[in-house]
Amino acid sequence: MLLQHPSAEIYIPDDQPLPSALSRITHLGIGAHQDDLEFMAFHGIIACLNSPTQWFGGVTCTDGAGSARSGPYTAFTDTQMIAERRNEQRAAARLGNYAAMLQLGYASSVTRDPSDLRLQQDLAQILIASTPEIVYTHNPADKHPSHIAVVIPVIQAIRSLPKSLRPQAVHGCEVWRSLDWMLDQEKITHDVSGHDSFAAHLNGLFSSQISGGKRYDLAVIGRRHSNATFFNSHGVDQSSGLAFAIDLTPLILDDSLNIIDYVSGFIDRFKADVVAQLQSFLRQ
Repeated sequence: MLLQHPSAEIYIPDDQPLPSALSRITHLGIGAHQDDLEFMAFHGIIACLNSPTQWFGGVTCTDGAGSARSGPYTAFTDTQMIAERRNEQRAAARLGNYAAMLQLGYASSVTRDPSDLRLQQDLAQILIASTPEIVYTHNPADKHPSHIAVVIPVIQAIRSLPKSLRPQAVHGCEVWRSLDWMLDQEKITHDVSGHDSFAAHLNGLFSSQISGGKRYDLAVIGRRHSNATFFNSHGVDQSSGLAFAIDLTPLILDDSLNIIDYVSGFIDRFKADVVAQLQSFLRQ
């Protein structure tokens, strides 16, 4: 596999040969930054954790040089931060028993350039080598530009493949914008109940971010509990932890679908539901 950035690396925690390590992947997470996978694709990680037949694989697209830093990391140079975040991601891959962890090493500015096709081409190679059943990536209503700069080439890379090599499902997951605004019947719900201790351990590996001034470890688990509690207003909780995702699968089944129109449809239906409920209670 010829990944195009000179600093790209493939880490295989159990030292299996590369072809067999990649081909065993059933659940593939593709995120912009180190820690995105653990926050948004936790459903896939725990599905594979103790399974004899399912394996989680991870792809992180950017190098982490632009990370905010404070506390013990205040004086870190970009080069030191890149190394630290790469090490943290490797540690997560070991703890999560990932089949493989690929860090592509691109600067965020590269991923945000629509004319630079290297990321899309790398992702296509990885998808061909792994042929996952399900892909977890960012949701296209996320508010972080680097996240949108990843989900677009993910869809384009999948569309570049023959349909026989495409995954069965693609889920766009929560990170920098919650998906509680979606209509309930349109949400993909990832039940991650009963894994808070493991999640805390996994999230805590990303010390450069948590100690650097953002308590992602608490926020992500809190969001999952919040989703579970507020999901159903008229019944007792059926889960103690839920993560939500947008179903992006139609975009890889029908290449003619426009991604902007597709995503706008969710927003339009949400607006229509809010308006209809308000109108139903307005006094004439």
